[in-house]
Amino acid sequence: MRISRLTLAFAAGLCAHYIPAAAQEVSQDQGEIQGAPQSEAQGEAQGEAEPDAASPPQEEQPATPLSLDDLIPSSAVENSESWAADGVANPAPNAPPAVEDVDDLDIVLDPATDPRRLALPEEVAVPDRLEADPQVEALAQIDAPDLVELPELAEVKISDELILAFPMDASLFPEQDRFIDRFRALSTIEALDGGDDTVPQLAARARADEELLVDVLRNYGYYNGEVVRQLSGGRRGVERGDDSQRERPVDTDPQVRFDILPGDRYSFGRIDLGGLSSASAVDGTALTDGFAIKSGDPLYADRIPEEIAGISFDLGENGYPFAEIGEPFLLIDHARTEGDLTVDVEPGGKYVFGEVVSDDPRFLSGRHLSEIARFEPGDTYQTTLQADLRRAVLATGLVSSAVVTPREVRAPDGEEPGEVALDVSLERAPLRTVSGAIGYGTEEGIRLEAGWEHRNLFPPEGALKLRGILGTQEQLASVSFQRNNFGGRDRILTIDAYASDLDTDAIDARTIALRATFERVSNLLFQKQFSWAVGGEVLLTDERNSTFFDTNIPRQEYLIGGLFARATIDGSDDLLDPSRGFRLTGEIAPDISQTQGTTSFYARAGVDATYYQPVGKHVLAGRLHLQSIAGAGVFDIAPSRRLYAGGGGSVRGYAFQAIGPRDDFGNPIGGRSLVEMSAEARIQTGLLGGAVEVVPFVDAGSVSTSIGPDFGVIRVGAGIGVRYKTSFGPIRVDVGVPLNPDEFDSPVAVYVSLGQAF
Repeated sequence: MRISRLTLAFAAGLCAHYIPAAAQEVSQDQGEIQGAPQSEAQGEAQGEAEPDAASPPQEEQPATPLSLDDLIPSSAVENSESWAADGVANPAPNAPPAVEDVDDLDIVLDPATDPRRLALPEEVAVPDRLEADPQVEALAQIDAPDLVELPELAEVKISDELILAFPMDASLFPEQDRFIDRFRALSTIEALDGGDDTVPQLAARARADEELLVDVLRNYGYYNGEVVRQLSGGRRGVERGDDSQRERPVDTDPQVRFDILPGDRYSFGRIDLGGLSSASAVDGTALTDGFAIKSGDPLYADRIPEEIAGISFDLGENGYPFAEIGEPFLLIDHARTEGDLTVDVEPGGKYVFGEVVSDDPRFLSGRHLSEIARFEPGDTYQTTLQADLRRAVLATGLVSSAVVTPREVRAPDGEEPGEVALDVSLERAPLRTVSGAIGYGTEEGIRLEAGWEHRNLFPPEGALKLRGILGTQEQLASVSFQRNNFGGRDRILTIDAYASDLDTDAIDARTIALRATFERVSNLLFQKQFSWAVGGEVLLTDERNSTFFDTNIPRQEYLIGGLFARATIDGSDDLLDPSRGFRLTGEIAPDISQTQGTTSFYARAGVDATYYQPVGKHVLAGRLHLQSIAGAGVFDIAPSRRLYAGGGGSVRGYAFQAIGPRDDFGNPIGGRSLVEMSAEARIQTGLLGGAVEVVPFVDAGSVSTSIGPDFGVIRVGAGIGVRYKTSFGPIRVDVGVPLNPDEFDSPVAVYVSLGQAF
C-alpha cells in the first residue's frame, strides 16, 4: 500500500508527542506489536557496535511505559503553544525518527510484509466482500424522483418594501390578480411605516406574511404550494462618487421578496350534504341542484361559506324554518389532489304560514299585523317574508324594536307540511312628538312652524296631528287624522281640516278646507316603483290676485269641490338623492267651482318627468314639467287654482309664483298652461369625505293664458348651489339670479331646503 506524502506529513505532525505512549497502550491492551523498527538513537543507546548479520538475534526487552509527567513536562503547562511548536527534543525509545521534510519521503508500505502491522486472532476471517443486504438492494431498485424544474418567475412590485414573484406562465396560476388583491388587504408589511426600526419590524412581519401567503394559496386550492422568503438590504454599504475616487458609506433600503410556487391546484372531490336529500325528496332536486359546488370544481375555499349560505337561504325560502346546518368539514387527500367536503344539513321538516300573534294586542293587534304582512295563511313559509314583516312593523314608527319568531303549531305528516305561527314581540317607542322650525327666505320672509302629534292615539296606527304656521306670507292652522296601513300594506288614509291666509306675489286668499287622501307612497324604508294617490276636497275661499298698483281689485268668494288622482313610476336609485334612473308622474284633477251665481267645470292635468345620468362620480340631472287646465276661462277659475311658475322647485332666481301673465297694471293673473325645464350638474368635490357637492344649474319657465303652451315670454334663471349630504338626505342651498327679469323681480334669490331640487 502506498501512502502519499500529504498523509504521512499529517500523521507525523499529529503524533509528534503521543505515538510512543500510544504504542505502549496498544501493546499492553490489545496485543503484541510485532517487529517494531528502532530508531538510530535507540540503537546508539544499546551499544556502539552492532551485531553482525550472522549473530543470532537478541531478545527484545519491552520498553518501560512513560508516565503523564514524562509526556507533558511542567514547561509545557507554563507555555503550551511553545512546547507544541518545538516538538520532542529527546525522543523516547521506540519513537519513530523525526522527519525534517516530508516532501522528501516516498515510503511504500506492504501490509503483508510490514513488521508493524497488528496481528489479528487466527479465528477471525476477513471476507473478500460483504454479503448483499436484500433490503438495501430493494431500496436501490426504487427509481429516484426527477428533480423538479422550477418555472420562470416574474416580479410584481407591491410596495417599496415588498415584491412578489409569480410564474411567468399565467396558466400555472390563473388566480394571480385575485391573490394579489387579497394579500394587499391582509399583509402586515403593507401596513408598515418606514423608520429607524424598519429592518427588525420588516423581518418579523415577513415571517407573518409568509404564513399568510401559504394560507391564501390554500384558499385558492393550492395545498402543496411553496413560498420562498428572501430578505435583503437594510445594511450599510459603500459607493464611489462620480467626481471622486473616494468611497462614502451609504444605507440600503430593506426589502422582502416572496417567490410564489403554486404547485398543483386541488379540486373538490366527494360532496356530502347530509340530510338535504330528504328535503329534495319533497321539493324535487331544486335544493341539491342549488348547491353550486360540484365534484371536479377548483377547490376555492371562499365558495364553501357562500354556498352554505345559499343552502340556508334556499331552505328558508322553500318552507324549512327550523333547518340546521353544521360546520363544514374539508378532508384534503394529497394523493388524489382533491378535497372531500361534508356539510351536515338537517332540514327539519316543511311548513306553511299560520296566524300572526302579537304580544301587545291592544297596541298593535295580531290581526292588524296580518294585514300588513305580504303572505296569507297557508302560503309556504319564506324567511324573507318573515323578515319583511319585521321591517314593516318597524316602519310604523310605533315600536323601537321587534322580534319575529316562528313557532310550530302542527308538525309535518308525510308529504303534508306542518304549520307555524309567527310570534311578534314588540317594544313600544315614544308616541308623542313636538316639532318646530324657523326659516327665512329672501322672497318668502320669515316663517315659523310648530307641530304636535300622537302616532297611535286611535290604535292601530291612528295618529292625530296639530300644525300651525306663522309667517310673512302664510298663516295656517290645521288638524289631521292619519291611519297608516289602512286596508292593506303601505296605504295611508289622511283627513285634514285647515284654515289659511296666504299672501304671495300672485295670490291673496283666505281659505277654509276639508281634504281627504288615500294613497300608497314611497318612504325612506320602502321606496316603491309604483305609487299612487286619490282623494277629494271641499273648500271655501275668499281671494283675489295680489296687487301692486291697483289696490281696488275686489275680493271674490269661491265654493270649490274637486277630485284628484296621481300616479308615479319611480325608476331612480334613491328617494331623496337619486344618481341614476328616471321618475314619471301623471295627474288629473277635475273641479267644480261656483262664484257669484256662476258654475264652472274644468280639469287640471299634468305630467312631470325627471332623468338622472351618472358621469363618473358626478351626476347630470334634467326635468320637464307640463301642465294645462281645460274647460273654463282664466277668470272663471279661482286665482289659487290657476298656474304659476317660479321658486325653489320651479324656476330658481325668481320668487314663488312670480312668473306668469300680468294685467295692464302689472298684477299677476296666472294662466292655464305651464312649461318648466331644468338642468343641473351635481359635481363631487371630495370635501368633508365627499359629503359636499357643487351644483351649477339653469332653469326656464313659461306660463300662458291659453290651454296650450305659449313661449312668447320665457323666464330664465341660473345660479349655483351647494349640497351637504347627510344620512337622511342632502341639505340644499341654492343661489339663483334671473337672467331676463322684469321690474318686479329681485336681482338674486336664495333657497334652503332638504333634498335635491328634483
